[in-house]
Amino acid sequence: MNPPASSRLNAARRAQDVERLGGGHVVDVLVVGGGITGVGIALDAATRGLSVALLERDDLASGTSRWSSKLAHGGLRYLAKGDVGVAWESAAERAILVDHTAPHLVRALPQVMALREGVSATSGGLYEVGIRLGDGLRMAARTSGRRLPRARRISAAEALRWVPALDPNHLRGALLSWDGQLEDDARLVVALARTAARHGARIVTHAPVTRLHHDGADARDALTGAGLRVRARHVVNATGVWAGDLAPGVHLRPSKGSHLLFNGARLGDPAAALNVPVPGHFGRFVFALPRPDGLVLVGLTDEPYEGAIPDVPLVSAGEERFLLETISAALERPLTSEDVVGRFAGLRPLLDTGDGNGSTADVSRRHAVIEDPDTGALTIVGGKLTTYRRMAQDVVDRIAARPGVGATRCLTHDLPVVGAQAPQLRDTGVPATLTRRYGAEAATVLALADGRPELLEPIAPGVPVIGAEIRWAVEQEGALTADDVLDRRTRIGLVPAWREAAEPTVRRLMDDVPSSPRGSDRIGGSSATARDRQAG
Repeated sequence: MNPPASSRLNAARRAQDVERLGGGHVVDVLVVGGGITGVGIALDAATRGLSVALLERDDLASGTSRWSSKLAHGGLRYLAKGDVGVAWESAAERAILVDHTAPHLVRALPQVMALREGVSATSGGLYEVGIRLGDGLRMAARTSGRRLPRARRISAAEALRWVPALDPNHLRGALLSWDGQLEDDARLVVALARTAARHGARIVTHAPVTRLHHDGADARDALTGAGLRVRARHVVNATGVWAGDLAPGVHLRPSKGSHLLFNGARLGDPAAALNVPVPGHFGRFVFALPRPDGLVLVGLTDEPYEGAIPDVPLVSAGEERFLLETISAALERPLTSEDVVGRFAGLRPLLDTGDGNGSTADVSRRHAVIEDPDTGALTIVGGKLTTYRRMAQDVVDRIAARPGVGATRCLTHDLPVVGAQAPQLRDTGVPATLTRRYGAEAATVLALADGRPELLEPIAPGVPVIGAEIRWAVEQEGALTADDVLDRRTRIGLVPAWREAAEPTVRRLMDDVPSSPRGSDRIGGSSATARDRQAG
């Protein structure tokens, strides 16, 4: 029942990989950065027959990739801005993600845009044209109507069934459309990393890189403090908003997106997302997305970010006020700060085009691959989570075009990640929550509780994670610290009250796993826990 040993990421495998890389072994491709783009590049290169190492300063998905809106987005908002190229790329990549890469991690998300007071008939008509164009992109990308149903106009009564918290006064009806929703962004990153490992990639977390060279990089093993020189024929900088730290010639205009979390019951446990247009900004919305963990996610701001890049961006009071006011305009009972159970923000690495435009909301999400003239290292910036696979392909295509590189063609168009071929588990006793998170591996996760019924219980009252998941995170998914488990392998840390209740049990369960490094939650002399708690 165990997955192939080569897909396992744990402390023992990490130690072997560090020893091998530090011993002078030369890899074809060194990827710096363990977010969605970095692990996508590692997987693409490894499946083309290239030897690969990936170094991440903290943990998989520890940066922007865990702070997204958790959507496999078809690019409708880019149509409104006339960026048909990005919209098409988004729809095409969504189709690959839904049908091939990770069907167990993506599901159809119904979305309601209420036609209410404040949304004129003209604006409503334009929005309807937009969602039907989005439907056209879906069909052109060959995403079936069974996966993502067609958009349609619905009555006020049906809109209230989808979103009970809507204000029924002056409600003329609504537009119903569909997009893809991720079970979790960090879980997708981990699945991609494990799949790359199964194809031979060496995935080393908690190993910050300090300098790039033409033949590799200088790094440090944060577990031991030892220096590490990794040799590589080709180097890729996939560190997102931190890219300029390793490639000073790369100039970014980071965009900040802030989100708020609410208990689903506060909004009547909606069955669909609610999209509310931002007044005065056609094509820009604040949304309330129901999540599978019983929470509702409200976002999104899109504001320029100035200054030093923090490890954990914070939601400002002004951003929170903007989100509350905008979404509440469509609700019968306005949301307040007292209703918020969690907050998080992320920074997107948008390329500075030098046009002087002050609004990052209008900056293109196109990605760019930039080569350093001195070291030959490639830096990838821009793009979005949904298009990570295309970004990775473009980077490895650049490497494959160099003299002497024996790479095969790209294979990731139809390559499933570990767990992707999920069987029908309705009648096997496997909880639906595990099937959504682990797909075909769900039964194996559950089997870890054999003889230990306490591992089948929630690790704290009201926290939707069982003990077996903690053990799986350490044994199979590369979690080395309590923070890795709380904030990435599970998303307990999104709600500070959940984190406080669950942390003692998580630490105890980790100590019971032989491959868990003792005391590693203070890597480098400081704990990421303290940083993450600031976000609450």
